[in-house]
Amino acid sequence: MYQFRRGFFVDIKSVIAKNIIALRQSAGITQTQLAEKINYSDKAVSKWERGESLPDIAVLKTIADLFGVTLDWLVEEEHTLSADKVTEDVDARAKRKRTNRIAISYMSVILVWLIATAVFVILDTVPSVKVLHWLSFAYAAPASAVVWLVFNSIWFNLRRNYFIISLLMWSLIAALFINLALCGITIWQLFLLGIPGQIIIVSWSAIRINSTRK
Repeated sequence: MYQFRRGFFVDIKSVIAKNIIALRQSAGITQTQLAEKINYSDKAVSKWERGESLPDIAVLKTIADLFGVTLDWLVEEEHTLSADKVTEDVDARAKRKRTNRIAISYMSVILVWLIATAVFVILDTVPSVKVLHWLSFAYAAPASAVVWLVFNSIWFNLRRNYFIISLLMWSLIAALFINLALCGITIWQLFLLGIPGQIIIVSWSAIRINSTRK
């Protein structure tokens, strides 16, 4: 595929190939890592970088967004901004975004415990339910795990979800045990339910669904 520019034809495949290589190398990632980020195979990325095939417009937009450039940048031979400068800016923005996301996640979990503390204080002033005031902290643990799971699923490493789900399961079982114990019922067998649950979670984490496109 050729594009007419400045009085001569330019091989657009070669131009895009050169620009993808420049961005990828400036970011310090391999073809395989780039492929994983855009959910394609490394063979497809290799073909693009050799100029043997051309990504469709949706893929080009994904690549442009990944490296913080415009679609025009990917199809231009000459740039006012080098690939190194582009990736430096992208890295800086990515670090700020990650820091902000971590802060939001931490504040959300802290908010759960703040609410639990408020409930504890309120129940502590009511004689008829004072014995149950510790339940606010017991259920704050699984509630925190739910909040962590939500933010981790949206912003962070999905593999960590298996650990968070395990934490959620055991903390919920512990909360139920404490709840029943405060009511005069002791059922330690509740913790036995966590064993098959944990086995399922571990088995689930070992399953890897290959959704990579070619």
